Amino acid sequence: MSEALGFSGRLARLFLGSRLTPLLALAALLMGAFAVLVTPREEEPQIDVTFANIFIPFPGASAEQVENLVASPMEQVLGEISGVEHITSVSRPGLAVLGVQFEVGEPRTEAIVRLYNAIYSNQDWRPQNVGILQPLVKPKGIDDVPIVTLTLWTTDPERGAHELGQVARAIETEIKRVPGTRNVYTVGSPQSTVHVQLDPQRLSGYGLTVAELTQALVAANAVRHVGTVVNRGQAIPVEAGSFLAGRDDVAGLVVALHDGRPVFLEDVADVSTGPDHPESYVWMGTGPAVETAGLPKLDHAPAVTIAVSKKPGENAIDVANAVIRRVEQLRGTYIPDGVEITVTRNYGETANDKAQTLIQKLLFATASVVLLVVLTMGRREAVVVGAAVLVTLAATLFASWAWGFTINRVSLFALIFSIGILVDDAIVVVENIHRHMRLGGGTLWKLIPRAVDEVGGPTILATFTVIAALLPMAFVSGLMGPYMSPIPINASMGMLISLAVALIFTPWMCRKLLGGRQTPEGGHAASPRLAALFERYMRPFLSGPRARARRHWLYAGVLIAIVFAVGLLFVQLVVLKMLPFDDKSEFQVVVNMPEGTAVETTARVLDELSHVLEQVPEVTHYQAYAGTAAPINFNGLVRQYYLRNSPELGDIQVNLVDADHRDRKSHDIALAVRPALAEIGRKYGASVQVVEVPPGPPVMAPIVAEVYGPSYADQRALAAEIRRIFESTDDIVDVDDSLEEPAPRFIVDVDRQKAALLGVSQEQLVQTLAVGLQGADVTYVHAGRERHPIPVRVELPVADQADVRHLLELEVRAATGARVPLSELVEVRESQWDGAIHHKDLLPVVYVTGDMAGRLDSPLYGMFALIGRIAREIGLEQRFTSQPDDPDAMAIKWDGEWQITYETFRDMGLAYSVGLVLIYLLVVAHFGSYALPLIIMAPIPLTIIGVMPGHALLGAQFTATSMIGMIALAGIIVRNSILLVDFIAAEVRAGRPLEDAVIRAVAIRTRPIALTALAAMIGALFILDDPIFNGLAVSLIFGIFVSTALTLVVIPVLYFAYERRRQARAASAGG
Repeated sequence: MSEALGFSGRLARLFLGSRLTPLLALAALLMGAFAVLVTPREEEPQIDVTFANIFIPFPGASAEQVENLVASPMEQVLGEISGVEHITSVSRPGLAVLGVQFEVGEPRTEAIVRLYNAIYSNQDWRPQNVGILQPLVKPKGIDDVPIVTLTLWTTDPERGAHELGQVARAIETEIKRVPGTRNVYTVGSPQSTVHVQLDPQRLSGYGLTVAELTQALVAANAVRHVGTVVNRGQAIPVEAGSFLAGRDDVAGLVVALHDGRPVFLEDVADVSTGPDHPESYVWMGTGPAVETAGLPKLDHAPAVTIAVSKKPGENAIDVANAVIRRVEQLRGTYIPDGVEITVTRNYGETANDKAQTLIQKLLFATASVVLLVVLTMGRREAVVVGAAVLVTLAATLFASWAWGFTINRVSLFALIFSIGILVDDAIVVVENIHRHMRLGGGTLWKLIPRAVDEVGGPTILATFTVIAALLPMAFVSGLMGPYMSPIPINASMGMLISLAVALIFTPWMCRKLLGGRQTPEGGHAASPRLAALFERYMRPFLSGPRARARRHWLYAGVLIAIVFAVGLLFVQLVVLKMLPFDDKSEFQVVVNMPEGTAVETTARVLDELSHVLEQVPEVTHYQAYAGTAAPINFNGLVRQYYLRNSPELGDIQVNLVDADHRDRKSHDIALAVRPALAEIGRKYGASVQVVEVPPGPPVMAPIVAEVYGPSYADQRALAAEIRRIFESTDDIVDVDDSLEEPAPRFIVDVDRQKAALLGVSQEQLVQTLAVGLQGADVTYVHAGRERHPIPVRVELPVADQADVRHLLELEVRAATGARVPLSELVEVRESQWDGAIHHKDLLPVVYVTGDMAGRLDSPLYGMFALIGRIAREIGLEQRFTSQPDDPDAMAIKWDGEWQITYETFRDMGLAYSVGLVLIYLLVVAHFGSYALPLIIMAPIPLTIIGVMPGHALLGAQFTATSMIGMIALAGIIVRNSILLVDFIAAEVRAGRPLEDAVIRAVAIRTRPIALTALAAMIGALFILDDPIFNGLAVSLIFGIFVSTALTLVVIPVLYFAYERRRQARAASAGG
C-alpha cells in the first residue's frame, strides 16, 4: 500500500509526467520576454502626485488685503475638496498664489476636475466689481518634469539670446511631432517685440497724450469678417481691414492731425523691432571635464534651453532617443551654422544605463546562485535550480508589467534582492530530492513526490511567511509608499510564482535531468562531519547536569548582544537617515538675492559663483539662469521651483562627468563646493543653497521650522531669532527663510480733488503711468508666419524708466481739452515694500529652512540639536507631527525630511507589526499551537545582532531601505525556523529520542538552510555598492549571516526546552 501524499506531493506527481509542464515553463519565459520588450523604462518609479497652483490677481491691493479678501476665502473653498493633503498660499501685493497638493495616488484627472469644480462653482464668492480678477489654474504632475533638455548656445558675437530663441521656437514644433512628447517649451528666450518708445517732448509738441496714441494703435489694427455679399448665385465673404504686419506698418501709422498735416507714429516715438528688454539671462559655461562631453572650452556663451517632457506611460528611453534623433536631423536647416546644441539632460539615457547595469547585476546574481548550487550539489542540480530561477524571473517580470510597474531602479532592485529568496523554494525541493536519491528508496517516479511532499508543507508555509512580512509594506502612505511599493509587491508575486515553479516545474526537471543517476540504497542522511560537529557542541545544551544553566547563559548572551546592537544607535556609531544621497551626475546651486535686486546684479553674482564651479575637476558644463528657473526635476516640482521668475532669483544647473569616470561621488563634490559658494553669497547678502537630487521623496528643505503665532509681526520676529540659532549651530548650512528683505518702493499719490476739477480720472493717471513704466502691449502685429504673437509695446525708453521724474512728464487730457502733465496731479513718496504673507493649511506661517553637512550628514541630528537650543534659549512649544492646536500661541512645527522619515518609519513599523501578527497566525494554523510559533519567531530579534553592527562596520547609515531589509529578514529567518522545527517534530514522530531528534534534524537541515542563506546573501551582495539600497544589502547580508548562525543553535535549544517541559507536564498530568 503506497504512502498517502499531501497536497504538494500530489501536485508534484500530477505534473511529473504531464506534457503540459514544459509548455507552461516555455509560456512563462515568453511572457517574460514580452514584458522586457513592452515595459516602459524609467530611472525612478512614477509617483502619481498632483499639484496645482491657482493665481488670483487683485491689482493695487496690499499683501494684507490680498490675504484677507483673496487667499483666506479661497483656502476655505479649496479645503472642501476631498483628497487634498496640503493647501498653501502666498499673498503678495496685487496677487495671491495658492498651492494645492493632493494625496499621493489620487488620480490626476479626477483631482483636477474636483479642483475646477470647487473654484468655478464658487465664482460668486466675491462681488464682480470688487477688483479681484478671474483665477488661473495651472495643474502640475510628475509628467511635467522634462526628461530631455537641449541647450542652444553660440560663440558668434553677432548672435545672442534673441537669435537663439528664434531658432528654439522654430524647432519646438518639430520636436512636438515626435510621438510621446508632451510639453515642449523654451527657457531664457526673450520675446520678439515691436517697441514703441515714447518721447514725452515730441508727444507734447504734437498735442498728443499716451491714451490717444494707444487708442489709435488699437483702432488701426481692427480686422473682422463683416458679412457676405450674395450676387449672381454666389456668396462672397467680405473681410474689412488688414492687420499691422510689421515695424513699417506700425511706424507709418497716422495717429493724429497737426496743423492739417498727418502725424505718423514715428514722429512722436522711436519704433523698432527686436527682443524684449531682458528680464532674464541664460548662459552656458564649461568645467575641466569638458573634453568628455566633446565640447570646446566655454566661458559665458549666451544660451537658451528647450525642455521636453513625455506623456504618461511612454517609455522615457524611446521618447528621449527619438527627440535627439529628430534634433540631429534639423542641423543645417532649422539649426544654422554657428548655433550649437548640447543635450544637458537625458533621463532616458540615465534610465537605460541604470536598467542595463541592474539587469547585468540580476544576471550575475542568478549565475552566482547557480554556481553555489554547482559547488554544493552538482551540475545537474544547478541546471534545475537555474532553470527554475529563470522561469520565476520571467513570470515575475510579466506579473510586474501586468500590475502596472515600469522597469526602474526600484523594481529591478526588488528582483535582485528577491533572487536569494526566489531561489529558496527550488533549493529546498532540489536538495531534498537530492538527499532522498542518496538515501535510495525506489524509482524517481516514487521518490520525487515523496521528497517534495516531505518539505512541501513547511515550504508553502515558509513562502507565505515571507509574503506576510513583505506585503504590508505596500500600504506605506505618503510619497515614500509608491516609491518603494515595487519591492513588496514584486517580491510577493515572485514568491508565489517561485512556490508554484518549485512544486510543478522543479520536480519535472529533476526527473528529466537526474533520472540517469545511480541512487544507491542506504547512505547517510546527514553529513558525518556536520553530525559530529553538532553532537559535540549542541549536546551540552541538551543533556547533562549543567545543560539548563548553559541554556540560560546562552539566552543571556543573546539578550546582551541585542542590547549592544541597539546601543550602537544611541552612541551614533549607526546614524539614522531617511535615504542617503544617490550618486547623480548633476546638482543645482540655487540663489536668492535680497528683494529689490536687479536681474543684472543677480547675473553678476551667478557669474562669480560659476567661476568656482569652473575649477571643480568633475564638472563638464553648467547652465546659469538669472531671473528665471532652470527646467525642473522632481525635486523642483515638489518645491515649486517653476514659480521662481523674479529678478532676484537665479540658479545654476551643474552637470558632472559620468560616475564611471570620477572618483568622488556627487554628494562629496556638493559638500566640497558649498563653503566657497556660501562665502560669495554672504558677500552679496544672498542665500546660496547647493541642492542635490533627492534619492526619494523631495521636501521643501531637509530641515524646516514652521513658525506659527497670533500675529504675523510676532511670527516674523520669532523666525528671525530662530534663523540666528540655525546659523550659529554647527554643521547647519544653506540657511534661509521666507521673510523678504526690506526693499524700497515708490507710491504715487493722486490729488483726487485737483484731478476731479480738471476732469481727469484716477484710472487715466494709473494707465498712463503703467504704459510709461511697465509698458503696454496695446495690440499685435500679424505677419502670417510668426509662431508666437508679436506685441506692439508702448513704453518709455529704458533710460527714462530709471527716473520717476521722466514718468511725470507724460500728459493726460483734461475735460477742457487741455493737456495736463502728471507732475501737476500726483506726488511721489518713498515707502517700504509690502512683504509676502505665507499660509499653510489655513494658518499664517513663516518658514526657516536649512540643511546639515558634517560628520553625521543626517538632517535628523541637526534638527534635534536645534530643538535643544530653541528649548533652552527661547522656550516655546515645538510640534513634530501636526500644527499647533492653539493658533494664538507662539509655536514651531518641524517639517522637511523629518516628516517623511516619521511617516515612513511609522508606517513601516506598523507594517512590521502586521507582518509579525500574520506570520504568527500562519504558524499557529500550521502547527496547531499557540506557544510553538513564539519559538519559531524567536530569531526575528536576533537579526538586530547582525544588522546594527553590520551598518557600523561598513559605515553605512540606517535608512528606510535598511528597514525594508529588516522586515524581509523576519520572513526569511522564520522560514528557516519552520523548516527546522518541522523536521525535528517529524523525527520525534518517527520515534527518535528528543535529544537525538534535535541534533539529527539540525545536522540534516543545516545544508539547505545554509544554501538558502548564502543565496539570499549573494543576491544582496550585488546591491551593496548602490548608494540608496546599500542599507538593504547590509541588513540582509549581516542579518542573515548572524541570525542564521544563531538560529541553528538557539531555535533547537529553545524547542528542546519547550518540548521537554511540555512532555514533563503531560507526564505529570497523566500520572
